[in-house]
Amino acid sequence: MQAAVLETENGPFHLRQVRRPVPGPGQVLVRIAASGVNPLDAKIRAGTTPHAGHRLPAILGIDLAGTVEAAGQGAAAWKPGDEVYGMTGGVGGIQGSLAEYAAVDADLLARKPVNLTMREAASLPLAFITAWEGLVDRARIQRGQRVLVQGGAGGVGQMAIQLARAMGAQVFATGSAGQAARIERLDAVALDRAVPMADHVAAHTGGQGFDLVYDTVGGPALDAAFEAVRRFGHVVSALGWGTHRLAPLSFRAASYSGVFTLLPLLTGEGRAHHGKILHEATRLVEEGKLVPSLDPRRFCLDHVADAHAALTSRDASGKLVVDIAA
Repeated sequence: MQAAVLETENGPFHLRQVRRPVPGPGQVLVRIAASGVNPLDAKIRAGTTPHAGHRLPAILGIDLAGTVEAAGQGAAAWKPGDEVYGMTGGVGGIQGSLAEYAAVDADLLARKPVNLTMREAASLPLAFITAWEGLVDRARIQRGQRVLVQGGAGGVGQMAIQLARAMGAQVFATGSAGQAARIERLDAVALDRAVPMADHVAAHTGGQGFDLVYDTVGGPALDAAFEAVRRFGHVVSALGWGTHRLAPLSFRAASYSGVFTLLPLLTGEGRAHHGKILHEATRLVEEGKLVPSLDPRRFCLDHVADAHAALTSRDASGKLVVDIAA
C-alpha cells in the first residue's frame, strides 16, 4: 500500500510503498478514505509531544474514516463493506491514517453517520471524544447549566459548544472579535477574549460564575477559568499543563478535572469507551444536533505537508482533511 511516512522530526513526508497490514485478533482492516488533520499531528511531526510516544520513521494521522475490508478473530461486530470512523492511531507506535489501509482495534470504531461524507466523518473523532470526555465523563453536564467554553472557535471548542447545547445547557464561548460570528452560528453567546473575565462573569451570571467551564486553550485561559467558575462548580481542561494558582478554585470549593484523550491509545485501557462515545456522535449527527465544519481545500496523500502548512498558518476556516481514496 501507499503511505506518507515521516522519517525525521520536522522533516518532509515521503510517499512510500509499505506492506499492507493484516488484522490480528480484535482488529479490522480498514480501507481508509480520509484522514483528519489535528494540531496534535503537527506537534508530533515537530517532535514536541514526548507524551505521545511515537518513534520515527512513522505513519502519522490520528483520525480516519473508511470501509471495513476484513475482520480478524474476535471482531465479528464488523463485516466487509461497513463504513466506519474512529480515532485509531498515529501515536504510541500505532500506525496512523496517512495510508491506504490500517489494521485497527475494532473497539475504537463506530458506524459512520449516514448523512456525512467520509471527509466529514474523518474530521470528528479526536475533537468530539475530547469534548465528550470533558463535559460528560468528567463534569457530568446537566440540562439548564450555564457552560463557558474557552476557545469556542477551535476544533474541540466547536464540538463542546454543540454537545453542551444538545445536552440542554446555555452556552457561552470565548474567542477573538473576528471569531464571534462563527461562535454565534453554533447558538452560543460569543464573549470577546480581550475583555476581562470578571466583566463577563458580571454581565452573564450576575457575578455568581458559570456552572461549568471547559478550557480548550490552556495557559492564562485556564487561570481565567478558575476565576469564572461559580461556587461548587467544575472546571475541565484539555490543556492543563504548566503552573497555575489553585487558590481561586479552592476559595470557590470548585472542582477541577483534566482530559487526556490519548490515554486509551497509549495504554489500551478504555478503548471500548471511545467507540461508545463515537456511537453517541453518530446519533447526534443523524439527529441534526452535531455538524462538522470543514475547510474547503483538498489535499491528497502526496500533499500532506501542504495540509500541515495550512494548519500551522492558522488560516483554516474549518477542519482540514486529507483525501486518501476516492
